[in-house]
Amino acid sequence: MDAWVLKFLLPQLLIVLIIELADASSVIKYLPGFEGPLPFELETGYIGVGEAEEDQMFYYFIKSERNPEEDPLLVWLSGGPGCSSLTGLFYENGPLAFNVEPYNGSIPSLVSTTYSWTKVANIIYLDQPVGTGFSYTGNPFSDRTSDTRAAKRVNEFLRQWLDKHPEYFSNPFYVTGNSYSGKVVPAIVQEISNGNYICCKPQINLQGYVIGNPITNFDFDNNTRVPFAHGMALISDELFESMKRSCGGDYFHVDPLNTECLKLVNDYKKSVSRVHEANVLQSNCDKTSPDCYMYRYSLSEYWANSDSVRTALTVAKGTKGKWEQCNWSLNCKQDIQSSIPYHMNNSIKGYRSLILSGDHDMTIPFIGTQEWIRSLNFSIIEKWRPWMIQDKVAGYTQTYANKMTYATVKGGGHTPEYKPVESFILFERWISGQTL
Repeated sequence: MDAWVLKFLLPQLLIVLIIELADASSVIKYLPGFEGPLPFELETGYIGVGEAEEDQMFYYFIKSERNPEEDPLLVWLSGGPGCSSLTGLFYENGPLAFNVEPYNGSIPSLVSTTYSWTKVANIIYLDQPVGTGFSYTGNPFSDRTSDTRAAKRVNEFLRQWLDKHPEYFSNPFYVTGNSYSGKVVPAIVQEISNGNYICCKPQINLQGYVIGNPITNFDFDNNTRVPFAHGMALISDELFESMKRSCGGDYFHVDPLNTECLKLVNDYKKSVSRVHEANVLQSNCDKTSPDCYMYRYSLSEYWANSDSVRTALTVAKGTKGKWEQCNWSLNCKQDIQSSIPYHMNNSIKGYRSLILSGDHDMTIPFIGTQEWIRSLNFSIIEKWRPWMIQDKVAGYTQTYANKMTYATVKGGGHTPEYKPVESFILFERWISGQTL
């Protein structure tokens, strides 16, 4: 009897208990590290998904600073898989950022930004898949997720969130994110669209999606790093030509017997090893040094692991050990090999899309993104041209049939943090239906 209870009954009791411990939502007016009341409206909380609501998904909801009743509603997903959406909120497009200074043992300080996308949109920053950030599962035997399961869970989350916030059902809705989320966002759009058609009233007012430097198809993405590095003068003409000749354009699935290609790939790796892959204008450096650009990422871990911060955010006690910016040990099956079919399906259904590339990102080079967009064979509506901020070129753009827009951010990297002002202006114009 005891063994039966432990095996079958205890997990269910734990699920019920842990769900009861989680707050539904809380309005946050003050945050440790920020001086004074927050200059925007912040809500945090959990939404339970799954048959028994065993997966508790944590979110940060920030109302638009302009007109929340009418402005678009976005869900923002960070990459990884397993990177907390707090990354987007503090580093990429949110209303707060860390004051970068040497850590002295106290809570890192926060400052307001001038480039937050919340100036024109309501944003739900969501920790997903479960196991990311402060999201957790109440099922102790559930330790695996997948791309497709994550897409279903986000769709379920959004419908439940809107049930609790019905005032936003009529707002134009967009799914947004960057990096690894480039694989999952188009799948989420398809899940929402199918749900609207099959099952659910009221419907989510789905209008489209935005993805930045998106992982789409590993063959497109990975193999274009080499021509990108050559175009950026990171490797020599001789090495590039030799690699093309010996490797046949495949630099990441090299035949073990092709010793010449293996040697050349190793030479390539040595040549780019000192360059920061997410933005080649930066150099790799010691992340523990305050002088290193990447040092800023450690501040979020100091901040989010503070007891006072967790209390302020109303994180349920006992549900999370150490908070990590990216949970690289997350057991997530990458079962979407390519998101291209999802892009095709969503475009045919008429959803708008904005595809962004920071043009100095070597993680997901713009070359690969342009290649898979071309593979869709959409007609070009507006040819390649610069988009401007006042009288300066901020990037380049091209518009396709089926409401797809592609744009680069000049000097940008893997995420909006490298050019936050330019990224905000680009987003503001597109979301408002203006010409870039």
